Amino acid sequence: MLTFKGIQKTTLIDYPNEIACTLFLDKCNFRCSYCYNPDLVLERNLGVSITGKEILQFLEDRKVFLSGVCITGGEPLMHAPDLLEFLRDVKKIGYKIKLDTNGSFPEHLEAIINDGLVDYIAMDIKASLDKYKEVANVPVNIDKIIKSIKLIKESGILYEFRTTVFSGLNSNDFEEIGKLLSGSSKYYLQQIKTNVPLLNKDFLTNFSIIPKEDLNVIIENLTPFFGKIETRGVS
Repeated sequence: MLTFKGIQKTTLIDYPNEIACTLFLDKCNFRCSYCYNPDLVLERNLGVSITGKEILQFLEDRKVFLSGVCITGGEPLMHAPDLLEFLRDVKKIGYKIKLDTNGSFPEHLEAIINDGLVDYIAMDIKASLDKYKEVANVPVNIDKIIKSIKLIKESGILYEFRTTVFSGLNSNDFEEIGKLLSGSSKYYLQQIKTNVPLLNKDFLTNFSIIPKEDLNVIIENLTPFFGKIETRGVS
C-alpha cells in the first residue's frame, strides 16, 4: 500500500487553474544539491505517514471543494506500480491529477499516460544534457530523459517543463535546453530557494541565484523555442 509523507490540503498554485491538494512521496534517485526537500529525498526525519486509504477518504470528503490532486516528491515514479493503482482510485473519485517527475522512468510515465491516469505533467529539466550528471549528482541515463520528453510532448495532455536556475548553468546550457525542448507549449525558469535547508548545505557557498536582468536575457533568447516561457520565484 502506498504511504505518503506529507499533504498540503489546499493549493491554488501547484496545479494551474485547479483548486487542489498536494501529496508528497519520499525517495528520489537524483541528488540535486539545491533540492529543498532533503528529508523526503534521503528518507529521514519523516514523522508523517499517511496511508493511501486515508488519502482516498480525505479526497472523498473534499471532492465538493477540490478539483485536482498533485503528486510530488521526491520522485513519485519510484513508487510504481503502487502509484498507478492509487491513481486509478483517485480517478474513480473524479479528480484531475498532476504529476511531478524528473523524467528518469519513462516506462512508468508511459503506462500512466496510456492508462489515462494523469491530466497534467510537470517534468524537471535539470540542465543541458552534457551537464545532467553534474547537476543530478548521480549517473543519468540520458536516453530515458529524452524519451520522457518525447512522451510528454506527444501525449496530448497538458504539460510543462521547468528548470531550476542557478549560477552553475550558463547561456550555452539554456540554449541547449531550448533546442532539446523546442516546440514545447510551456517552459518555466524557477529560482533556487535560499531560505530553506537544501540537500547540500554548502551549495550556496559555491553557487548563487541568477540576477533578474540576466534571467531576462535568457528568456529573450529562449522565447523562439516555446509557446510560453515564464519565471517562478523571481523577485
